[in-house]
Amino acid sequence: MEAERTEAPDKERAGIQSVEVGFALLEVLAQAAGPLMLRDLAAAAGMSAAKAHRYLVSFQRLGLVTQDAATTRYDLGPAALKLGLASLSRLDAVKMARERVARLLAEIGHTMALAVWGNHGPTIVHWAESPLAPPVNLRLGDVMPLLSSATGRCFAAFLSREGQLAKIAPMIERELASARKLGRNDMPTSQAEVQAMLEETRRHGLGRVVHVLLPGIVGLCAPVFDADGHIALGILAMGSSASFDPNWDGAVARPLRQAAARLSSDLGYAGS
Repeated sequence: MEAERTEAPDKERAGIQSVEVGFALLEVLAQAAGPLMLRDLAAAAGMSAAKAHRYLVSFQRLGLVTQDAATTRYDLGPAALKLGLASLSRLDAVKMARERVARLLAEIGHTMALAVWGNHGPTIVHWAESPLAPPVNLRLGDVMPLLSSATGRCFAAFLSREGQLAKIAPMIERELASARKLGRNDMPTSQAEVQAMLEETRRHGLGRVVHVLLPGIVGLCAPVFDADGHIALGILAMGSSASFDPNWDGAVARPLRQAAARLSSDLGYAGS
């Protein structure tokens, strides 16, 4: 009995190799631009055509794969679609992001936050402060301005790219009027400057502010996209300009952008 108890976990870890091998075919189909011929599918999965065909016969019976009778090409089937939709419906972008923030904070070394689009604009929903960070007067529930915060610039850039400019246009107009009234020169004060800022944000894949929202503070915000290509949330890093690398491809920007891209991929986003 003791031997059985000690062997059981090893057997569980061993798994079923044939399932893992066969899954390579499904993975190739998922990443392909369209249906594939057997020879191409097998080659991409690293197996012989005869071996791939045996797996594909079983996958067809399960509805995971279909074969076009006219072209003989293989593609994902209705059962694969049902599994994918069920998985997507259970994804919680904020929960998934929160689980990764601690590791990202340790890597970047600066305060991290998560923001989503709320009723009044980009809203902070999670905050993880670095022990070395200077005190910052931002907290959960705060709504960030679109033109003077990294988070706001991130959302404004990618919401407008999605054709949702009408949603943010009144907010931008109010902020422009306020900036002009106060005579600010550290943020856009005209629509032309707004468009240039949005284009720069989209080009670099990050919202950025340096000494704009808060004196001596740098902020970078990376967008996370869902399966439909819409911005789901922003991951924000912020810290003192004395230690925070503000460069578009610097020590903070690179891991932040990479973390956002990985989370986007996990949420089903297939864009670049």
